[in-house]
Amino acid sequence: MSDAQQPGLPADSTGTARRDAVVVGGGLAGITTALALADAGVRVTLVEGRPRLGGLAFSFQRGELTVDNGQHVYLRCCTAYRWFLDRIEGAALAPLQDRLDVPVLDVDRPAGRRLGRLRRDALPVPLHLGRSLATYPHLSLAERARVGRAALALKGLDLADPALDTQDFGSWLAAHGQSARAVEALWDLVGVATLNAVAGDASLGLAAMVFKTGLLSDPGAADIGWAHVPLGELHDRLARKALDSAGVRTEVRTRVTSVSENENGRWSVQVPGETLEADAVVLAVPQRETYDLLPDGALEAPGQLLEIGTAPILNIHVLYDRKVLDKPFFAALGTPVQWVFDRTAASGLREGQYLALSQSAAQDEIDEPVAALRERYLPELQRLLPGTRGAQVRDFFVTRERTATFAPTPGVGRLRPGARTKAPGLYLAGAWTATGWPATMESAVRSGVSAADAALSALGRPRPHHLFAFEEAA
Repeated sequence: MSDAQQPGLPADSTGTARRDAVVVGGGLAGITTALALADAGVRVTLVEGRPRLGGLAFSFQRGELTVDNGQHVYLRCCTAYRWFLDRIEGAALAPLQDRLDVPVLDVDRPAGRRLGRLRRDALPVPLHLGRSLATYPHLSLAERARVGRAALALKGLDLADPALDTQDFGSWLAAHGQSARAVEALWDLVGVATLNAVAGDASLGLAAMVFKTGLLSDPGAADIGWAHVPLGELHDRLARKALDSAGVRTEVRTRVTSVSENENGRWSVQVPGETLEADAVVLAVPQRETYDLLPDGALEAPGQLLEIGTAPILNIHVLYDRKVLDKPFFAALGTPVQWVFDRTAASGLREGQYLALSQSAAQDEIDEPVAALRERYLPELQRLLPGTRGAQVRDFFVTRERTATFAPTPGVGRLRPGARTKAPGLYLAGAWTATGWPATMESAVRSGVSAADAALSALGRPRPHHLFAFEEAA
């Protein structure tokens, strides 16, 4: 008997049995899963414990300002996140650079010689970065030559080799002639921001994936994009609008207390005051929350989820009474400051300038008092930006994400589960699952696509072609 003929299963307009799914978690992974399932004709309920969607990429109000909890960027090679932006009709609000261009300031160099740039030319890989590397002032001529040789060695690594995940990136760099200065001024400059770990603490497999995909795959792969509006405009308002248009029932401020399989093979998801019944359930929440909700036997070694560590990101927000920075962003060397972004227009600030400092791998500072951080970082900004020396600081505040990402430590690859579990109808999503990417917005969206694909296959629903168009562009 086909599904369409089974009693109690209403059919859609194609004669295929209507299916129901519950997605637990309203971050990028959960939103993606819900949209993909709904686009395939599945009736979807999305449940989120917070009062908003967006997970760890969100905005909040501080007086008249709209503040992002942290600075998030993506690259042209992030084809899944770019698909997501298109799907929620937000691509124009988070444009990409025409061409990679990263100003890098080194405060230890003499005034007038502090600025270097990492940018690409319209040439094939690896020549697209050749001129930039050859003229990069923050490395010696010998160091630049050794960087080029290490890049070629990195390009030759096989990302499918599981042995890469057992090694740390820092040791590999040292074995390939990279000085401490080269690691600071180039490899960690990129790696800390993308991996949320310094080279010595990062899996070679994940680091190789970042550099091969971002810098050594396509000339434009590393062009940077970022939201020119608050993240909440994209990941909450526009995402909610897309979900509503797709027919998804979205419930915020609703925490799931249990997930259980019924005798008839369907699933029950318990929320306060209601039991949601479904043919498929996707857990799109962090690994520890997933562990708490997993039914017995769903994973062979569920305890491995608790072995996946977390890493913090600290964000420092400074409002000046005047403009002190004439670039949209820059990276810094010789200082605790890592990356600085101008968030003035996006926040709605009408006078002065609002700078946001994104400090990854911030284990040593994540719990420091605001006063101590202010005492440390305001003088550093004065060293970097002469215009701040006569400016008044109108506000200084901090946002902390103590578990911003999973820790990309050596060995983490074997701990990351795929989308499918051993329980039919139960799937996993989240940037921490086995996407092959570090904990980025791209990884979150890819995980949602994988979970939806697995669920649709089991439910006998067709894959929406547009959902997987990004794979062809990758």
